[in-house]
Amino acid sequence: MYPSPPPLPERSPGPPPYTYAEAPPGSRPGRRPAPWHSKTVRAIALASLLALSGVLIIGIVRRQTGTEGFLVGLGLAVFPVPLLISAFCWLDRIEPEPWRNLAFAFAWGACAATLVAVLANGFATNWLATNITSASPTEAETWGSTAIAPVIEEVVKAAAVLLLYRFRRRDFNGITDGIVIAGITATGFAFTENILYLGSAFGEDQSLGHSGLGSLTAGTFFVRIVVSPFAHPLFTILTGLAFGIAATRYPRRRAARAALAVLGLVTAILLHAVWNAASSLGNSGFVTIYGLFIVPVLLVVTWLALWVRHQELLSLHAYLAPYITAGWLAPAEPTALTSLKTRALARDIARRTHGPTAARAVTEYTALATTLSFHRRRAHLTGTTPDFAARERDLLDLLWHYRPWAEPALIQALASREGSKGKTARKAGKVGKAGKVERVGTERKEREGGPGAVALVDEADQSPG
Repeated sequence: MYPSPPPLPERSPGPPPYTYAEAPPGSRPGRRPAPWHSKTVRAIALASLLALSGVLIIGIVRRQTGTEGFLVGLGLAVFPVPLLISAFCWLDRIEPEPWRNLAFAFAWGACAATLVAVLANGFATNWLATNITSASPTEAETWGSTAIAPVIEEVVKAAAVLLLYRFRRRDFNGITDGIVIAGITATGFAFTENILYLGSAFGEDQSLGHSGLGSLTAGTFFVRIVVSPFAHPLFTILTGLAFGIAATRYPRRRAARAALAVLGLVTAILLHAVWNAASSLGNSGFVTIYGLFIVPVLLVVTWLALWVRHQELLSLHAYLAPYITAGWLAPAEPTALTSLKTRALARDIARRTHGPTAARAVTEYTALATTLSFHRRRAHLTGTTPDFAARERDLLDLLWHYRPWAEPALIQALASREGSKGKTARKAGKVGKAGKVERVGTERKEREGGPGAVALVDEADQSPG
């Protein structure tokens, strides 16, 4: 059962003049808040923590790989990063996540998460080798990579998703946000980890005199960069998927949301453990695990992400409909906003008619309208919050500011696309009718004159002039 729908928006088609309440006479200023309540202070503290983690992890990786190995690993590990980030940003095009959230997610994965994982994995492996008499160093390393590393790594990566879910709840609207945040966090983690593995492989090749396609560096590059650049993002996306579902379900059942998040984390750990175990099963075992487990999960998750993205785009029309009745939107605008091609065409029209400022206004307008739709959608699914009306009014005021540029461009773009579709349909209809007339004429000629008459007609059609 969903909660009661959110209240209808105000009917006033425009922002009222702002008024500021004066302080009552004799009132005393409130107590200054504690420093840690300031957003600026918290942002500086978080940036400092991530920067310190980055310096420490760079030092650890450089010490293990050497300066030359570190530079080689860095140059090779960067290859999949732009592709993965571009894919996640494309998935997030409907309502783009604020850049600061994405930057935090990548920095957390590349710096803080890898620092904790490297230290904790090393400590656990050493503990197994020294405290369990039956475990040789090789066995301890195998157990560490299969049973311990997946738990540690997925937990520290999930921490970024949890932090944004908890402290940036307004930006965390659903499954797509969970997938994107988790994927970019894991992309940062894989980037630093790949530097370590590729740099270590290069150092070993240098000591043994190996080079070329048969070297350990080439093999590591093929497995980690070519075959499985999506591995870490895939694991952590399962956690982000669970957080995304929790963001739109069970509004009054905190235990159910927590259980869902834990279930996603456990699933990510298990898939990660299966992947790490494949490395100890030889080439045939690796190919089997890759084909039977990893690729099917990747295909299912990809399909689910695309399906959710499509559903979110279609939901814009339903959740923006009340704003048509209230006079905030024109009747054609929600339909235009449900098509990314129409949005792009509207930006082009605004740029041609009024310049780049108008194009930016259309971009802001479409983003605000999408945020407004998602704001109402979340209120419908999880119930209204005390700040629902104030947030809605803020979005409507900003929307109204950009409307003079955006509304005509969107309506013109929609009409242009519908006109193009109509022309295509009419052209196809004419072609179909022409083909039908030609077939009828051919059949009539065959009945009247036989095949020879048809042959004469064909020859006449093919003659020049």
